[in-house]
Amino acid sequence: MRNKPLVFNPSDHALTLGVELELQVLDESTLLLTPLAKKIMDEAKITSLKKEFFQSTLELTTGVCSNVQEVQVDLQNFLSKAHESAIKLGLKISSTGTHPEADYRDRTITPTRRYYELADHNQWLIRRMAVYGMHIHVGMPSADEAIQFNNFLLHFVPHVLALSASSPFWQRMDTGLAAARPTIFESMPTCGLPYVVKDWKQFQKLYNSLIQSKSIASMKDLWWDIRPSPTYGTIELRICDEPATLQEALAIVAFVHLLAHWYFDHPKEWRAKRKTSQRWMLRENKWRAIRFGLDAQIIVQHNKKPVKIADDIFHWLEQFSTHAKSLGYESYVEAVEEILKNGNSTQRQLEVFNRTNDLHEVTRLNVMEFESALFKLTFSESD
Repeated sequence: MRNKPLVFNPSDHALTLGVELELQVLDESTLLLTPLAKKIMDEAKITSLKKEFFQSTLELTTGVCSNVQEVQVDLQNFLSKAHESAIKLGLKISSTGTHPEADYRDRTITPTRRYYELADHNQWLIRRMAVYGMHIHVGMPSADEAIQFNNFLLHFVPHVLALSASSPFWQRMDTGLAAARPTIFESMPTCGLPYVVKDWKQFQKLYNSLIQSKSIASMKDLWWDIRPSPTYGTIELRICDEPATLQEALAIVAFVHLLAHWYFDHPKEWRAKRKTSQRWMLRENKWRAIRFGLDAQIIVQHNKKPVKIADDIFHWLEQFSTHAKSLGYESYVEAVEEILKNGNSTQRQLEVFNRTNDLHEVTRLNVMEFESALFKLTFSESD
């Protein structure tokens, strides 16, 4: 029996955006995770809020957006409503890659058939997934171009991970990692770095092999760091830790969007200078970002000499300065530069922990940053 072709539904417009956030639902008094995400959904009554694997996780999704400004409007609106609903219910929301004090063994699975099947199939591995990330969708004009953009953006997995890193603590431990969240995912056979293919035909062959071998049941089971999303006509970057603040989330989305715009205009220039790196190099660079965050020294293919990842991000901000101006992204670029100069969430969390030796103070920091950043943006917009 022949396999059905995997149909890629091109986006109506190239390089549109969609963003998904995974948020922590906390008890207001203890600031510990609590399985009451559905109560917020029922109170807020907006379809952009969705269930996730654990009942203490709230997923928020934007609509299809033309640019980051539209993403900002959606996220600001939905986050404000979710926050207001949470306060009414005696709850709080936080948005980092892990909760510093949480024990994954205390989490309650959302009662759906798919989630129970995932739990049964993956057992302990998936029960540890009390982690939180941001997914960025970029609209693609065709299936083959989706693969080319996928292979280009694969080189920037370490960059966006270093910018978003917000998960230094796991099970009340300082892991010594800038981002512990990706290491939880990499235990799963369909997570981590994707297999590199050259075109859609080759990707479909890989997909059919995974289906025939019963390694996956559908595209929903591929949780790679970056992947094509045929239903939506996008590529989906899934590597980001959940950014600690809305400003940082928007900055990272803008960085990814600028990379996509640059590649859209310079595919031949990129291919002439740098072909897709060997897998060992992609893996090594990702590991360095996991371990050292913005202090990581990554390997750039043209000379193999390690460079500081923060310097490479500055280099790329200069590369697409014209695109930033034409898209009106100057404020988002400034926010990226602020992360590079002042540190990411992991660095701020570690500073508090090293000063207080108190993980609860770190949790307080994360809640305060989420709320104050949301208020700041909302206030500025209305002012």
